[in-house]
Amino acid sequence: MNHAIQASASLSESDNGSSVCFPETSDPWPPEVEALRRLSDNLGSLFWSPEFDFCADARIAVAGHEVSVHRCVLSARSPFFRDLFARNERRPAPAKIELKALAGEFEVGYDALLLVLEYLYRGRVGPLPKGVCMCADEECPHVGCRPAVVFMAEVLYASFVFQTSELVNLFQRRLLHILDRVDIDDIPVILSVANLCHKACGRLLIKCVEIVVKSNIDVLSLEKLLHPEILKQVVDERANLGLHESSLADKHVRRILRALDSDDVELVRMLLREGQASLDDAFALHYAVSHCDSKITTELLDLGLSNVNRRNRRGYTVLHVAAMRKEPKIIVSLLTKGARPSDLTSDGRKAVQISKRLTKSVDYYRATEEGKASPKDRLCIEILEQAERRDPLVGEASVSLAIAGDDLRSRLLYLENRVALARVLFPMEARVAMDIAQVDGTLEFSLGTTASRRSAVDLNETPFKIKEEHLVRMKALARTVELGKLFFPRCSEVLNKIMDDDHLPDLASLGQNDSVERKKRYLELQDVLTKAFCEDKEEFGRSARSSSSSSTSVGGARTRK
Repeated sequence: MNHAIQASASLSESDNGSSVCFPETSDPWPPEVEALRRLSDNLGSLFWSPEFDFCADARIAVAGHEVSVHRCVLSARSPFFRDLFARNERRPAPAKIELKALAGEFEVGYDALLLVLEYLYRGRVGPLPKGVCMCADEECPHVGCRPAVVFMAEVLYASFVFQTSELVNLFQRRLLHILDRVDIDDIPVILSVANLCHKACGRLLIKCVEIVVKSNIDVLSLEKLLHPEILKQVVDERANLGLHESSLADKHVRRILRALDSDDVELVRMLLREGQASLDDAFALHYAVSHCDSKITTELLDLGLSNVNRRNRRGYTVLHVAAMRKEPKIIVSLLTKGARPSDLTSDGRKAVQISKRLTKSVDYYRATEEGKASPKDRLCIEILEQAERRDPLVGEASVSLAIAGDDLRSRLLYLENRVALARVLFPMEARVAMDIAQVDGTLEFSLGTTASRRSAVDLNETPFKIKEEHLVRMKALARTVELGKLFFPRCSEVLNKIMDDDHLPDLASLGQNDSVERKKRYLELQDVLTKAFCEDKEEFGRSARSSSSSSTSVGGARTRK
């Protein structure tokens, strides 16, 4: 048996660092090694094959998924699970476990959990899941991009929590190996996990601290990212090296930024009147885009006191920072105020390239394959690609309403119905446009004078009187439609046809009447719009590839400053 243990201990990490596996050889394996191999395969089948679900006696829930597990196997492989599943009179063994309750200090995703559990069952580390560990940028080598870094950090932390020391050591080595290929903005993620793992990741912690100390990430940003003890260590080491903070540490600048943290734009106004520092001096717009609610960013933009294309000390424009934040509303707000999508960072990246490097490949391509509305990450990429192609600067909305005629009541009704239809079919995209245009709710499928739905505007009022509130709402709805035309042109064209369809009023009663004909028509319209939406996505992809081939590729390691 000792010989078998030695054989299993000889399992070595492959050259590409992707897995730990049994050695390949043309000679028959010794009986002990063959027995271990079969045991590994059989336990792997127990974990992966649905036909063995009947013997699973516990479940681990994570991110909307539930993974069936076997207490006996996990208890034998992990002291953590042995203690968790231990039976006693006071605490019965749990049948369902929330992963968040086990690993509350750092979020571990479904795919990372599967990799760790598979290791506990099989004693082998499988290859990293490509779609989860690859970003959406086809020019990226996918070694140190955000998806790969976050996945390995999740596996590292889950291994630490489950007290699987050999897996902790393996992924600590992997992260150490790629640190010079990791973007400096992703180093704090690794540093935070290494700190949570304490002495188990001492080498990784020391190396990450060294990198952050010499980086150009300002202390105010680090305050948002690091544990206070680690932050103090970074600040002290910078002081020892003579790397003093710039004017960002100025007391007046801090007061402006703290006012933004409190969502108090009025206090920002008061501080600006003192005249000691401007919004651009404080890089307040960069700060708001990175750390504050999208509503605060909009209010700050509306002050008209910031240069939307100003670069901070790291060479990032506000749009570059917004691409890192991955919030569609903020990106559209900046573009409508004149932010330039073609501006490059000091290492040659556009905002859309930044956004792609942060987005998982599986999330980027899933929406196109399934014909679904885009998740946030993908929507940010699509908006930036469309902006780069058209460089749209949205001012006053000027929507063509020939279909609605000259009657103002008809115009308003047309806009209400058009925005409502977009909201039903593509809720996230419509929500972005509506928020930027400050539209609150719609007359959902009133589609004629007989329907009555909740709205701030009574379109069926007799006689109908155009009031100031009607004109304001009409302007906001028109701007919503204009934003849709700019960023999703094909969908907008199909919506034009749908709104001109004589059968559209029948859809108003779809939920109250089971007419097969009406339902069929509704599904046909959905199919047409979904097809147009997918065509938009495909063209975005072609445009992105064309843009990538004509520009200089910036792959591999980033230059730290």
